[in-house]
Amino acid sequence: MNTVYRKEYSTALSRDMEYKIYGFAGIPFLVFPSQDGRFFDYENNGMIEAAKPFIESGRIQMFCADSNDRNSWSSQNTDGRKRTEAQEAYYRYITEELCPRIIEFSRQSNEGYYAGGIYTTGCSMGASHALNFLLRRPDLFRGCIALSGAYNMHYFFGDYNDDLLYANSPVNYIEGMAYDHPFVEMYRSRRIIMCAGQGAWEHPMLEDLKRMKELFEYKDVPAWADIWGTDVAHDWSWWQKQLPYFLDHIS
Repeated sequence: MNTVYRKEYSTALSRDMEYKIYGFAGIPFLVFPSQDGRFFDYENNGMIEAAKPFIESGRIQMFCADSNDRNSWSSQNTDGRKRTEAQEAYYRYITEELCPRIIEFSRQSNEGYYAGGIYTTGCSMGASHALNFLLRRPDLFRGCIALSGAYNMHYFFGDYNDDLLYANSPVNYIEGMAYDHPFVEMYRSRRIIMCAGQGAWEHPMLEDLKRMKELFEYKDVPAWADIWGTDVAHDWSWWQKQLPYFLDHIS
């Protein structure tokens, strides 16, 4: 498998950030790691192997990013505002620094053609980011595959609230978004896929998925909210099954 490793300084985060690219051509997928994760976690937990047929056939390329969760959602002993500002810094890193590199690399890999836009994906907290980034920047992202994500960020902040937390909590801002908002019209032409099981450790992710399904239905957004069985747990072994299933409906 063709792979490329990169380590580049992030102005938004004031530190080096690493990422790894898998594949030689195809639709670019930005992969967010699970909570507090690193760029290599996706590969180490069998997800690259699960997507191998799609990667090696040139149908997709995967760009596995580092996280900043330790400074935002996971930083329980830090001031709430600093935590949400850390998430916003990560948002700037992804959209202003990493995505231009993905676009550049994708064009080089696809003979100057930009493969139709970036998809996002991830498992658990990675899925939370995948959906949130698509919804915040539907002009930049073409779709997402979000596996077992939490979409109400208040779970991580208790009673704390501010404008940046709201801007990163899809359950809240989609509920508050007007039916005729320009972003809603863009969502209707994006490929939004969310999945959760009904088994161990899939709560409150399952409830969040159901709520997002309701909100999208209210706004006539044709998102695919797929609920798997009571044996389906919040675990890599299940995400390894889900990822190729949904990739086959995209690529």
